[in-house]
Amino acid sequence: MQLHQIREAKAAKVTEARALLASTPQLSTEGQAKFDKLKSEITALEADEQRASFIEDMERKSLGTPVHKSQADMEGRVSVVEVMRAQMEGRSLSGAAAEFAQESERRTGRKAQGVFVPLAALESRAVNTTSTAPEIVPTIHRADQYIEPFRNNLLARRLGVRVLSGLSGNLSIPKYATGGTTGWVAENAALPTGDMAFDSVTMSPKHAGGIQEMSRQLLQQSSPDVEALVRNDLSFLLAQAIDSALIKGGGANEPTGVLSTVGVQTANLATLSWQNILAMLQKLDISNTSAANIVASTKVKAKLQGTLKAAGIAGYLMENGRVADLPAYFSNQVPEKTGTPNTGHLIAGDWSQAMLGIWSEIDLLVNPFSETAYSKGNVLVRAMATVDVAVRHPESFVIATDVAL
Repeated sequence: MQLHQIREAKAAKVTEARALLASTPQLSTEGQAKFDKLKSEITALEADEQRASFIEDMERKSLGTPVHKSQADMEGRVSVVEVMRAQMEGRSLSGAAAEFAQESERRTGRKAQGVFVPLAALESRAVNTTSTAPEIVPTIHRADQYIEPFRNNLLARRLGVRVLSGLSGNLSIPKYATGGTTGWVAENAALPTGDMAFDSVTMSPKHAGGIQEMSRQLLQQSSPDVEALVRNDLSFLLAQAIDSALIKGGGANEPTGVLSTVGVQTANLATLSWQNILAMLQKLDISNTSAANIVASTKVKAKLQGTLKAAGIAGYLMENGRVADLPAYFSNQVPEKTGTPNTGHLIAGDWSQAMLGIWSEIDLLVNPFSETAYSKGNVLVRAMATVDVAVRHPESFVIATDVAL
């Protein structure tokens, strides 16, 4: 049963038990047996409710399945390479690509400079030519054995960040700040007074993008491996920038990420120890929140794996991919703190409290007439996305910036 069905069933059983007691305050043997049965059923439903509530909460924190299945199906049928070919050849789009582009322009109220393609199509190299990518040309080469480059592990979208899509204007989300006060008073004394206060979390469009040069022949190849190659190129072009902004940001024209947000909690891990890790997580408990995971750089990962918890306590700070029984994620996307020497960041928190606002899907514009590219028979492909980042409750993150590397 779904959570709401379990709660409805439990409420019905409670009402039935209450009616039984009201009708017969002194229960007979038969009435007592009926009441005990209702009590057992209510207890079982409470256990079901706890399990269903836990699953629902975990699904909320994960990326989840898109609510609009038809929209997701349409996005999955959009071919990035076909969009580029259509622009390169000066013809109109057709099929899922045309349908998605029209729907995106209608939903955002803005006409794309090029063509909108779904951001999901790019979620996961300088000039790409058939000579630099021979493995994907449909000849005797083994396209299934194509050797991908090493890349930074992209984290933020995997951590359960809230994604707000289809935005148009600036966004302001109301937020509770402070509430009224209560207290104990003597007889005939005045009660304490206090007013509720509210704040807001704001988001506004910020633009990320880049330009790549690709050969006409590469885009004209019909192999599915070309589609995967182009998607991987463009995904790393934009996903790395968005990922970095979610984690840190704060630079010129960048969104303000978690590490740069005012109000996040801080901790001291200059001495990397089990007690200091527990003290770090305790700060979240005191703030009535909890950590969903641990995030750090790969250098910090090595330190955690090689540091014993303490004398007399078995095990290392990180074992089986977990720290303090929390899943741990590591990437070179997490920057070091500059100093003499540099130190590492370690972030504990609930990434469902971070929001990624999306104003536009990926806007692709193909330019076959750029002088440099034109002289070589190539085309320039520009990809842009408009997003912003905000944190609902900064106190839901605690950050150590002093991990010795």
